[in-house]
Amino acid sequence: MSAACCCPPPAPQDNATGSPPGYRRVLWVALVINVAMFGVEVVSGLGAQSVSLLADSLDFLGDAANYGVSLFVLGMALQWRARASLVKGATMAAFGLWVIFVTVRHAVGSTVPDAPVMGVVGMVALVANVAVAALLFRFRKGDSNMASVWICSRNDAIGNVAVMLAALGVFGAGAGWPDFAVGAVMAALALYGAWQIMRQAVSELRETAIASAAAPAE
Repeated sequence: MSAACCCPPPAPQDNATGSPPGYRRVLWVALVINVAMFGVEVVSGLGAQSVSLLADSLDFLGDAANYGVSLFVLGMALQWRARASLVKGATMAAFGLWVIFVTVRHAVGSTVPDAPVMGVVGMVALVANVAVAALLFRFRKGDSNMASVWICSRNDAIGNVAVMLAALGVFGAGAGWPDFAVGAVMAALALYGAWQIMRQAVSELRETAIASAAAPAE
């Protein structure tokens, strides 16, 4: 898992949006996939009483919103893209805290989720997220806004592997603690990803503020 969150050289941009060629199309594909998987996982998570599936369903929804925001800010100035990244980072942090709350609640109630449903849905979600991550891979070294959508997809794929491992654990142990452990891992991923995104966004805002102050007055 990459810990880099520096400000790399800008990627080649098209004239219409100021974004790399093909980036808008990839975002639309990612948006559709995430909306569809949110519907699948929220229904499956509620039916299976799985903390990790419910957490992942909201993660898909949050990612869909993130892709929508990214599409909206394409072509805008760097400071606006950085501000959008701050909002997305805060959303990821809130998601991580929510998962912690739900995990504790299910642990106290000793909920035992449906392991077969967890495994099957987790595999479908993994395929979807790997496909999105592969599409976004070449854009991962752009500004904080581009980095944020890549980090979201990367975290999702890691989370799906954890969901499938939790399903195996629940099936073998007949208890819900593997599901609770995955909830904690997904919360940590969300909080770490939020820190990466917000750190780069703040750095970009600081740079634009310095550049604006140094610019000669008209």
